[in-house]
Amino acid sequence: MDLGSVLLILALALLVGMILTQPFLRIKETEKLIQERKTSQEKDHLRSALLAEQERVLSALQELEFDYALGKIPAEDYPHERAALLKHGADILRQLDALQPGNGRQKSAEERIEAAIAARRADAAGRPAAVAELDEVELAILERKRQQQARPAGFCPQCGNPVTQNDRFCSKCGNPVEKSL
Repeated sequence: MDLGSVLLILALALLVGMILTQPFLRIKETEKLIQERKTSQEKDHLRSALLAEQERVLSALQELEFDYALGKIPAEDYPHERAALLKHGADILRQLDALQPGNGRQKSAEERIEAAIAARRADAAGRPAAVAELDEVELAILERKRQQQARPAGFCPQCGNPVTQNDRFCSKCGNPVEKSL
């Protein structure tokens, strides 16, 4: 055998070796992509759970303030419960910020909670709060207030389905609703 034949055989063996290892390399790449997807799905799941928990805390804060206004909660318990809920809400916001690095937010969780408290106090005092100064917590609280204002204001005289003041017809049976609601 001459040198050319040996080099040709080596080149052919190298080519066959590369072709045979391709599927193994693709498997490693596929495993890496699957792992990245799992990590991404876990982050999405955690973010979703944190958003649901944030919504729960907002509801609890709103219920706490409503119960305090009705006198169901003693004055000495109200500040402690409110502080605990606000601390929990700030913790949730910190965790959400950690999941979304570089999202342009410059306020810390404490500052955002304090801004929400200030906006709530302004709203409770009857002063219109500036919408530009509200953060996501306060906007969520205001949206919930708007939704609660559209809660049932009465019942359909025909079928007993709850209707709001803006309803002209029952959504269940279609009968006209009296304006005296």
